[in-house]
Amino acid sequence: MSEFDLLLKNVRVISANAEPFSGDIAVKDGKVAALAASIKADRAEQVLHGDGKLAFPGVIDAHQHWGIYNPLHEDVVSESRASAQGGVTTGINYTRTGQYYMNEGGSYARFMPKVLEACEGRAHIDYAFHVAPMSKQHIEELPMLTKNFGVTSFKIYMFYGGFGLHGASSSQREFLMLPEGESYDIAHFEFVMRGVQRLREELPEYADEISLSLHCETAEIMRAYTQIVQEEGNLKGLEAYSAARPPHSEGLAITIASYLAHETRLPTINLLHLTSAKALEAAMLMKQTFPHVDFRREVTIGHLLASYNTAANLGGKVNPPLRSEADIEALWQHLIAGDIDWVVSDHACCTESEKFGKGDKRDDIFAARSGFGGAEYLLPGLVGAGLKRGVPEQLIARITSWNVARRFGLTGKGDIAIGYDADIALVDPSKTTVIRPEDSESAQEYTPFDGFTLEAAVSDTFVRGHHVLAEGRSIGDPVGRYVARGPKATA
Repeated sequence: MSEFDLLLKNVRVISANAEPFSGDIAVKDGKVAALAASIKADRAEQVLHGDGKLAFPGVIDAHQHWGIYNPLHEDVVSESRASAQGGVTTGINYTRTGQYYMNEGGSYARFMPKVLEACEGRAHIDYAFHVAPMSKQHIEELPMLTKNFGVTSFKIYMFYGGFGLHGASSSQREFLMLPEGESYDIAHFEFVMRGVQRLREELPEYADEISLSLHCETAEIMRAYTQIVQEEGNLKGLEAYSAARPPHSEGLAITIASYLAHETRLPTINLLHLTSAKALEAAMLMKQTFPHVDFRREVTIGHLLASYNTAANLGGKVNPPLRSEADIEALWQHLIAGDIDWVVSDHACCTESEKFGKGDKRDDIFAARSGFGGAEYLLPGLVGAGLKRGVPEQLIARITSWNVARRFGLTGKGDIAIGYDADIALVDPSKTTVIRPEDSESAQEYTPFDGFTLEAAVSDTFVRGHHVLAEGRSIGDPVGRYVARGPKATA
C-alpha cells in the first residue's frame, strides 16, 4: 500500500499563513499529509504534475444561491460543476422560506430536511447553508437549526422591507409567505439580531462561529428612486437600475444595521456584497464608530470586474446593482488596503428564459430577474486581475479561503497545510482565456461577462483529494458533502 493517495508535484504552494514555496503536496485520506520541496513519486498511488502552476487553497465561496430559480436537485449538480471551474471547493448557500428556493413557508424543522435531501449525493463540491429567519417562529428555531443541522450563520435581506426580489412587491406577505400579522421590517431585523445574540449566549461553545449577514439596501430609498428613474426615462439598462438602487441606499442600510448591532450587543456582523465607494465609506465609518462590533466586509467578483457600462447584456442585473468604473476602482483599492475580508460569486443561476422579460418587456431592465452565475470566474478572475494590480498571492488565498473558513466555522478547511482538507485549485497565471457562456458547466446560457478576458485559468480542482476538475472540465461522480458546523462537526 502506498504511503500517499495523491501527490501533486512541481507546484507553487500559496498558503494563507506561510510564505509561498515551490514543491510538492502529498494527500492521504482526503487531508494534506506532507509538504516539501520534493517528495518521491513512488511514495504515492497517483502522481499528477503541476508544471509550476499556482496551488491555491480551494475557494470557499461564502455566497451562492443554489435552487433560487431552478429546482434545487438540478441546480446542485450543474452549479457545483461550474463552481469547480472557478476553483471553488466549498459553496456556502443562502436559503430561506417564501417564493423561490423551495417555494414554501413554515417551519425550518420541516424545510431544512427537504433542502438537504435535494442536495444529497448530487454535489461535486462540499457545501453548507446560511439560513434567513423570516418570521418569529424562525427566530425561535435558531437553536434547533444550530444543534440539529449545524447551521451557524444567518441572514437578513434588508430591502425586502418593501420590495420583492426583482422590484416593488405588491404583497410582502404573499412573496415571503409570512404568517398573518407579521411584517418583514426594521423591527423584525432587530428581533433577529437579538435572537442571534441570545443564541450565542445560550450556546457558548458555538458562539465564535455564529454570525449574522446583511444584504444592505434601503427599501424606502429604492422605491423613491425607482419611480424617479422610470418617470424621467433618461437612463437605460443597467445604468438605470444602478440609479434606481443608488449607492447611498447601501450606505444608509449599513448605518442602520450597524447601530442595531450595537443596540442588540451582537458583535459578529457580515456586510454582504458591498458594491460602491459610498458603501465602503459607510462600512469603514461604522468600524470606527462601533469598534466592539466585529464587522466583516464582502465584495463579489462581478462587482470587481464589470460595471454597468461594460457588462455584456441585461443579464448583469443583480442586487445590489453593478456600479460605475469609479466604484470598481474604489473596491480594488479597499481590497489592496486590507479592508475586504472575502470575495465571493453571489452565484444565482438564472436561465435565459427566466432571466429576461418576455414580449415587449424583453429589454426592460425592471422586468428582468435579478442575479446571475459567476462562480466559474471567481479564482481566475481574481488572480488574473489581482496580480496585475499587485495584490499579493497570499492575500488572495486569505480572502478566498482562510478568512471565510475561520468566520463560518469550517475548521478543517481554508489553507494548504498539514492536517487540513486537501481542497486545492491549480491556477495557470500565464493562460489567457475569453469568457464564452458555452464553456461554462452552468445551466445558464448567457453571462454578463461574455467576451471578457480572464488573465488566469483554473486547470484542476481537488475536493478532499478527489480530482473533480481536469483541464478545465468537470470529471468524475459527485463527491461533495454537506458540512455541518459547530464544535462537534466534522468536515
